[in-house]
Amino acid sequence: MKFDLMRMGIVYLHLIACCVALGTVFMSDLQLVKGLMRSEGGAVEPNHLAGLHHTLARALLALWVTGFLLVAVDVWRGGTNVLFNPKLQAKFAVVLLLTVNGLALERFVLPAMKRAGALMRLSFSNRLLAVFIGAVSAVSWFYAAALGVGRPLNWQFSLAQIMAAWPILVAGGFFMMITLTAWAQYTASGGAAALQRVRFQQAH
Repeated sequence: MKFDLMRMGIVYLHLIACCVALGTVFMSDLQLVKGLMRSEGGAVEPNHLAGLHHTLARALLALWVTGFLLVAVDVWRGGTNVLFNPKLQAKFAVVLLLTVNGLALERFVLPAMKRAGALMRLSFSNRLLAVFIGAVSAVSWFYAAALGVGRPLNWQFSLAQIMAAWPILVAGGFFMMITLTAWAQYTASGGAAALQRVRFQQAH
């Protein structure tokens, strides 16, 4: 009973950390998409960007700590065979990807965004990197949440099968954001207005 209550408490903290990260990522991405669609260039306040990164870093640290505690409790009760569960391995793989991605965000994207002030003011190469890192972050957080509630995945699929959708989703997210930034650049350059003028002239 004591172990069950302790595990439940750890799971609760684990869930809270994931929910905080999911909410933060979703609202941030939604704000960015709205800004691009309104031709605002994806402007981001430096303080907001730093706060976002710190929130996600703390949530990620909480996931690592509570995750290790959960594994320790399960190993204590069920033996080391628990470690061979492909779903558990997938969880650690995703959190590791989030950690590496977070370090890349801090090292490359944040300084560039602070200097530029907006996504569309970045150089093309830096914009591609920022969009890719953003896609990895969003997909990985939601993937981690899906694995967290995916009890039917326990011992049913291999690690490769469980992770198969991850690169597809990252590629899809990257393509969608690249398309959106291309549209934002097109509208900002007056392309849409020029196209309307051509259509008007053709009609008359």
